[in-house]
Amino acid sequence: MGITQWGRENFYLYGAVEPLTGEHFFLEFSHLDGVCFERFVKEFAATYPEDFHILQMDNGTFHDSQQLEIPENVIFLFQPPHTPEVNPIERLWLEIKRVLRWECFSSLEELRVALRKQLEKLSNEIVASVTGYKFIIDALLVSAIS
Repeated sequence: MGITQWGRENFYLYGAVEPLTGEHFFLEFSHLDGVCFERFVKEFAATYPEDFHILQMDNGTFHDSQQLEIPENVIFLFQPPHTPEVNPIERLWLEIKRVLRWECFSSLEELRVALRKQLEKLSNEIVASVTGYKFIIDALLVSAIS
């Protein structure tokens, strides 16, 4: 009798959304770690260099690495533990999962293609309608951040 380690293939989709306008940014990575997260943040900041960004995040360990180099036009806003419902992008992930959850893919590449098709369907209007929690939009408008 032996011990078996099941091999798994995976990929990770990193994303940011602006709940008022629906602007969105996604990148795929091989890992969920500080190195990939730092690269995501840098590429996001470089894509929108003229804007100041507040990235709301959960308390994942890779978000809080002391080694992260954070671009000057980005600050992190950490949400309370165990509160995914206050993060706009979580609503978008749920919507994408709702569409794909009953699909059966024979390979990781098939899943990747199906996910990309779902992402391509996302207009700014759709993203804003899914992620624009009233309390977040109200807070953005009151703070004059938007």
